[in-house]
Amino acid sequence: MAGAKRFSRFALAGAGLAAALTATATAIVVASGGDSHAAARLSVADPYIPLPAGADQMAAGYLTVTNAGRGADRLVRVSSPGASSVTMHRSTESSMESVDGLEVPAEGALTLTRGGTHLMIMGWKQPPAVGDQLELDLTFEKAGTIAVQVPVKPLTYRPGS
Repeated sequence: MAGAKRFSRFALAGAGLAAALTATATAIVVASGGDSHAAARLSVADPYIPLPAGADQMAAGYLTVTNAGRGADRLVRVSSPGASSVTMHRSTESSMESVDGLEVPAEGALTLTRGGTHLMIMGWKQPPAVGDQLELDLTFEKAGTIAVQVPVKPLTYRPGS
């Protein structure tokens, strides 16, 4: 019985690791603009969408865009084949405002987080459920478009928890 228990724990740990790796979308794009030394080298990691709480199905989206290159870039548009509208927003202490674009600094990161900069997803083509994936097409000024599969997580989900 102890051997079966150990196998079950290892199997569960392996299944959990496989699920985590599958749910974490990572895309890498290099935008050179002619000078490979000044290129933006973008990767997208840790995307998630908390399950919408309201009947309007409006949801926020979070992720991190890391730039390992020496050239800056700018996120200028976000769209999705699974939603009618995705907009970029910045939260302040008293309000939320739409923004035209978000900077991705050279050798830095753009982090979209709760209470800060985030995406607003509206007009879902189908009501979302935990475990669903929504494609987000992130369009950058120099790097072009990166398609990312973003998992829908429980409303209370916090990365790293």
